[in-house]
Amino acid sequence: MKVLRTIAELRQELNLKRQAIRSSASVVGLVPTMGYLHQGHASLMQAGRQQSDIVVLSIFVNPIQFGPNEDFDSYPRDEARDVETARSQGVDIVFIPSVEEMYPQATQTTVSVSKLTERLCGASRPGHFDGVTTVVSKLFNIVQPQRAFFGMKDAQQVAVIQQMVNDLNMPVEIVPCPIVREEDGLALSSRNVYLNPEQRTQALVLSKALRAAQEAADTGAATTAADIRRILREQIATSPLAVIDYAEIQAFPSLEPLADQEEVQGRDDLLIALAVKFGKTRLIDNIRLQKSEVLSHV
Repeated sequence: MKVLRTIAELRQELNLKRQAIRSSASVVGLVPTMGYLHQGHASLMQAGRQQSDIVVLSIFVNPIQFGPNEDFDSYPRDEARDVETARSQGVDIVFIPSVEEMYPQATQTTVSVSKLTERLCGASRPGHFDGVTTVVSKLFNIVQPQRAFFGMKDAQQVAVIQQMVNDLNMPVEIVPCPIVREEDGLALSSRNVYLNPEQRTQALVLSKALRAAQEAADTGAATTAADIRRILREQIATSPLAVIDYAEIQAFPSLEPLADQEEVQGRDDLLIALAVKFGKTRLIDNIRLQKSEVLSHV
């Protein structure tokens, strides 16, 4: 496994690996991350290993997707542990560029997806998704992968990146990968490390609220979007430390809002999504409203 820090080194190494494989059909898989890797990231690397000939993991805490009062400086980092995690998952190349390598001068070009980015996290984090789509498009241009692997914990991000790829005819397949959870149901996140013990316990309300909404829809106890929203808010209200940013049900991947009286029964294109703060830590979670999906470990 090679650990590389410059774009030139990465491109050279990719050329060498492609030549070694001696196949014009070799598949490069990219797993873009901000590091501080956990089992959710490991599942992305495993999917990349299974579906690619060459696996590239990028680790880059991207400053332009953080707002002025967000946690860019304090975002958790552990490069040595991340490199060993990547090695254990069979990654071929770990790309760890500096901010100066990715943005050697003030950026005058950005990639922006409209509409999809105006809802959910985009509403409370203005400019966030412009930073995401810009850095991901840069990584796609640098690595030129045939497949890129993203976790469904940030379902809005998956939808936004897929829209970008479709609109700009980028020759890369976006592979969404399932959410990975702790045994008690908490979705894995690098930001979970911020939670104190009481916040960590109360954060379980996210997965409990999703399960309650799913069960109500499955049994017919909830038939409209308003029912789902009410159940989510009632469940989250049982956690005194929880402050709701949003608790929503929307069409997926369009992220079109549902009117309160819109029926949810018999549909397989719905996303229930949450963003909730515990102290200064903002957590997101979601589930597709499908009878075939089971929210495990809850």
